[in-house]
Amino acid sequence: MPDTPAQPPRLRFDRHELAGSFGDIGTDLPLLIGIIAAAQLDAASVFIVFGLLQMMTGVIYGLPMPMQPLKAMAVLVISQKIAGATLYGAGLAIGAIILLLSLSGALTWLARVIPRCVVRGVQVGLGLSLATLALGRYVPAQGAAGWWLAGGGFLIMLLLWGNRRAPAGLVLIVLGAAYALIWRVDGGAILGGIGLRLPQVHWPQWDSILTGAVVLALPQLPLSLSNSLIATRQTVADLFPQRAVSIRKLGVTYGVVNLMAPLLGGIPVCHGCGGLAGHYAFGARTGGSVVIYGAMYVVLGVLFGGAAGQVVEVFPLPILGVVLLFEALVLMRLVGDTAGSGRELTIALVVAVTALCVPQGFVVGLVVGTGMYYFSGRLPALREGG
Repeated sequence: MPDTPAQPPRLRFDRHELAGSFGDIGTDLPLLIGIIAAAQLDAASVFIVFGLLQMMTGVIYGLPMPMQPLKAMAVLVISQKIAGATLYGAGLAIGAIILLLSLSGALTWLARVIPRCVVRGVQVGLGLSLATLALGRYVPAQGAAGWWLAGGGFLIMLLLWGNRRAPAGLVLIVLGAAYALIWRVDGGAILGGIGLRLPQVHWPQWDSILTGAVVLALPQLPLSLSNSLIATRQTVADLFPQRAVSIRKLGVTYGVVNLMAPLLGGIPVCHGCGGLAGHYAFGARTGGSVVIYGAMYVVLGVLFGGAAGQVVEVFPLPILGVVLLFEALVLMRLVGDTAGSGRELTIALVVAVTALCVPQGFVVGLVVGTGMYYFSGRLPALREGG
């Protein structure tokens, strides 16, 4: 029976899925390289496991549902140079916690009581964070040349947006890679790093698991609950209304992959509404984009693990900044369905600003916004028409 628009194929491999496969690279690559360097990890193991997890979730969900490095953990590891053993232990710890919350029904209850306008605020907050990162760090990374490169990339995205023959994201990445290969990349270093590599097996000790749980997993948990699970479930409903995904399923895959990855030298990962929106913005509509994306990391790890730092230079930071910016725009425009309600729009904006500006802002915004929603009947300024 042929596919219909209401039920698209679960896996498709064409130029649009290829273009979409680059939709989350701006977030992932810099974090992966930073974690590898700070924690002294084996680059081949990190890239191979990361790629295999992408491919697995693409097949399981049949959607552009990527896995991402856990951002709070990544920031702590990079800034404090936390040891790899502690990071692996933290992955096992948070995997067990999320799996327990999912199987017990606690995660489903949280998703039910947190209102949609609060989730919209989380999405806008993440979008603002990505836009700030893009314009504050990535685009200016190469000085004036970087601004010109990013400006040209942005213009390409606008001119080719929605073009079925030449997907904007694919053209952007190809031109960015061509620029890097001509002007910035050391081809000899890349060729010198070629060699077959496989993941290294690790068995974290109990003290590493306990330390990782306290130092890394607990700070990560609020962001995972708000962005990786609750907001991702809502983003799937927004972008793929015909393909319902339960919060329980998201939690189970989140938990299981983090119980697997550390044993093979992989970093802790999560789902993320930003990654999903990024793949979608660049043209992905099936799990094929994530399978392609994962395959690139597997090839990078197996063949180029010894020259990972040089290979990632093929993707210039100003171009990655444009990728991040469009990922942010797709997320932020989802708030539009609250525009008809002054009360809900106000709550969403409060959550977004809190998420962006306050320490542990995503969980603080989640709590504050949910409280405002349920008690706003007592706040005249937030009532409809107030």
